[in-house]
Amino acid sequence: MRKLKLIWDFRGPDAKKIAEHHEIHLKDFIKAEQLALDITGVEVLSEMHAVAFMVVTEVEMKPIRDALRPHRGQVYSE
Repeated sequence: MRKLKLIWDFRGPDAKKIAEHHEIHLKDFIKAEQLALDITGVEVLSEMHAVAFMVVTEVEMKPIRDALRPHRGQVYSE
C-alpha cells in the first residue's frame, strides 16, 4: 500500500509556530476520523519557511485532500 505525504506550507517569521499549531489540528483530525496512519510532523526548511505534514494511505487520500486542502503532496518514503 502506497503512502502519500500531504503538505501545508507556511511562510514568514512565524512559519514554524504556525506549522506546529497546524500539526495539532492534523493530529485531532486523525483521531476523529480514525485514520489508518498517524504520522505527522513539522519541517523547518528555512528561517522563513516551514511545513506541516501528514501521511495517508493512497486509498484515504482523496477524501482527506478534499476536506483539508493541502498545498501539495508527494509519495512518502520512510
